[in-house]
Amino acid sequence: MIEVAQDTLKKQPVSTGQYEYVQASAESLPFLEDGSVDLVIAGACVKSRNSIILFVYDTCVVAAQAGHWFDWNKMWPELARVLRKNGSAAFWIYSEFRFTRYPSLTEIINAYAQGTDPLNSVGPYWQQPGRSILDNHLVEVPDGNEVVPGAFSDFERIFFTGDHFPSLPSPRSWNDLLSYLNTWSSLHTFRQHNPTDGENPRGDLAVRFWKDLKEGVEREEGRVLEGHDEVDIEWPVAMIMIKRA
Repeated sequence: MIEVAQDTLKKQPVSTGQYEYVQASAESLPFLEDGSVDLVIAGACVKSRNSIILFVYDTCVVAAQAGHWFDWNKMWPELARVLRKNGSAAFWIYSEFRFTRYPSLTEIINAYAQGTDPLNSVGPYWQQPGRSILDNHLVEVPDGNEVVPGAFSDFERIFFTGDHFPSLPSPRSWNDLLSYLNTWSSLHTFRQHNPTDGENPRGDLAVRFWKDLKEGVEREEGRVLEGHDEVDIEWPVAMIMIKRA
């Protein structure tokens, strides 16, 4: 990913020199000087749980869907080091998706995503404790001033459910939802441990889960759904925001 981004920059006909892509551990940013940063946007990296991609701009530090992997006893000191006075930081994640109009399906989702049955749930195959921290909306993340006393101000936790702005990109159809389910890292690990699961006549674990959800909505709506039909789901969002004192 980082190589593609760097190569794309090199191919630009005109370069302003304003952008640089650097891969690093979230807790160690040696390429940034003390008090030099107002804005860092950090996006989660798939292959290495603590690696992030950094974009340095002007006003705040933002970590998107990555903060549940950080070692905050190291992350807060590093943020205190690189942020300028009054520089800001924001970390946000989305937790488990749900069908707002069909709360009866929540039990099925929880059993699949957080259950303990190693043959019928991906719960045992998540990397921990990161996944649990995400499921609990970052409440285990300590206040920055508990780790670096006096370094930060305006520590705030914000939680969004239902309609809120900005809205997250969401699967538009049932087929899209199945494609999304197949991206879960826990599912890939499950398949490594259960290579014959795909022989189930109802399909592999993700397909069976998808069918259970779809059939649940069909019972609620009293009609048969096709794969191209619209699906209505939401993700609760949690955010932590702070300012450098």
